Amino acid sequence: MADFSCLVVEDSPMMRQLLVFALARIKRISVTEAEDGVDALRKLASSRFDLIVTDINMPIMDGLKLVARIRSDEKLKRIPIIIITTEGGSEDRERAMALGDNSYITKPIQAPQVIKSVKELLKLS
Repeated sequence: MADFSCLVVEDSPMMRQLLVFALARIKRISVTEAEDGVDALRKLASSRFDLIVTDINMPIMDGLKLVARIRSDEKLKRIPIIIITTEGGSEDRERAMALGDNSYITKPIQAPQVIKSVKELLKLS
């Protein structure tokens, strides 16, 4: 049985699969997938998550809007968030940090980097 649940929000099925595979290496995590910010909010309304991994560039609702919505929700605002993006620019990183993300990873992602961030945020040794 998993001790932690993670919500992966990514519009690219291939990228989502890559993240799910990386997270599967951490034994105590179950992963739920969402295709965009709206899908993520639906899942957040009906399930409890210990961590959110989200892309920034997505249709309908992007990752920054999703982070802003989560941080303004009393029940969700303490969930750690990792942003994964192709945007390597410092202003995107600063916007994400200002909104309250906990970790920022630029693509192309490396599984060990994702695993390390997840373990740090969930305090897994």
